Amino acid sequence: MFSVTVRDHMMIAHSFRGEVFGPAQRLHGATFVVDATFRRADLDADGIVVDIGLATEQLRAVLAELTYRNLDDEPAFAGVNTTTEVLARTVADRLAERVHAGGLGAGARELAGITVTLHESHVAWASYERSL
Repeated sequence: MFSVTVRDHMMIAHSFRGEVFGPAQRLHGATFVVDATFRRADLDADGIVVDIGLATEQLRAVLAELTYRNLDDEPAFAGVNTTTEVLARTVADRLAERVHAGGLGAGARELAGITVTLHESHVAWASYERSL
C-alpha cells in the first residue's frame, strides 16, 4: 500500500460536557496540526498516489470550514462533544466527500482510504481511518 500525507493546522474554540473533561468543560481554544494520509494499492499512470497540490488545497478548504470558529455554535456539532477523535472523523469524512466529488482529480477515485490525524500537542494525537 502506498501513501501520501499532507499537513495543515486549524485553531478552534469549544467546550465539553461531562465530568470526565474536568476544566475543559469551560470554553477553551485548541490548535491542531492536521495530517491527512491518502492510501492506494498501486500508483496511478503518473506514478503518484494523489496530486499533492490538490490534496493540500482540499485539506485547507475543509479546515477553513472549522478554523477560527467556536464549534459549540456550529449546527453540525449540536449536542456533540467535539473531541479530537470526533474532529478527526469529521475532517476525514469531509475529505472523502471531496474525493468522491472529483476535488482531488480523476486519479483520486482509485484511492483506497484516508487517515486523518489531529495532533493536540507533541505528545498526544488521535486518528480516524476510513475506506473510500
